[in-house]
Amino acid sequence: MTVSPRPVRRTNRERRFDLRTTALFFVLVAILLVGAAAVVRAAAHMVESRPLWIGSLVVVGLSAACLGRSRWRRFSAARYARRAAVALEEAAERASESLEGTRTPAAAATVAAPVVPAVAGDGFAPEPALGTEPTLVVDAEEATTVVVEPPVVYIDYGELDPDAFEQAVADLCARDACQGVEVVGGACDLGADVLAVAPDGRRIVIQCKRYGEDNKVGSQDLQRFGGTCYTVHEADVAALVTTSDFTAPALEYAEQCGIVCVNGAELRAWCDGTGPSPWDLVAVDA
Repeated sequence: MTVSPRPVRRTNRERRFDLRTTALFFVLVAILLVGAAAVVRAAAHMVESRPLWIGSLVVVGLSAACLGRSRWRRFSAARYARRAAVALEEAAERASESLEGTRTPAAAATVAAPVVPAVAGDGFAPEPALGTEPTLVVDAEEATTVVVEPPVVYIDYGELDPDAFEQAVADLCARDACQGVEVVGGACDLGADVLAVAPDGRRIVIQCKRYGEDNKVGSQDLQRFGGTCYTVHEADVAALVTTSDFTAPALEYAEQCGIVCVNGAELRAWCDGTGPSPWDLVAVDA
């Protein structure tokens, strides 16, 4: 019995050019292009007619895309954050252990001078107030002694109110070793604002005039003060201290009556120690 052999198909048979298939392919491509052009044209028309609505849709779409993308990344970011936190915790533990092993006591102990606030002013520097003396700072490691000078205080007397100006003049008297310094200025002071006793025992009566630079002390001010400083207050040294200056008639009257006139420049010199105090300008009777 003979069996006829089956025909064997060739697997590597070359494909033949099919005109119908190729034409159908290009027709489909043309349809897709025409459809895409129609969609783009319709979208452009909608953008022109309803731009706000289209913009909202675009924003919502972009937000949804970003949100979906961030969800996929969230897992990896959380994993990296946990790893970073563990690494930082281990590093902190190592640093604390090393610091505890190398910690040493402080090498030097210092005693600082008292801090006195600085007041911006005319630039003159009075001597330190009472109770502020040079402070010694000892370095325990080098066993050396450093002298810290007291801070310099700058006062602009022109910026003070009348009561503060009287108190500042009284502080200058107390600084220069006057005794019984008292501020008595007021409505019934009879021309006396500051009373004090000089180091040599003379009684000092001071009237304070806080005037501006353009307002000078006149002769009438000197006459009112001269009528009470000796007869009422029994002054050995009568002085009128001002932040401005004196007129020529006022200086002439003060010279006749023996009243010491201290203007703004002389007040600054008295304050910073480069000028004399008012009682130093009056000779002591033998």
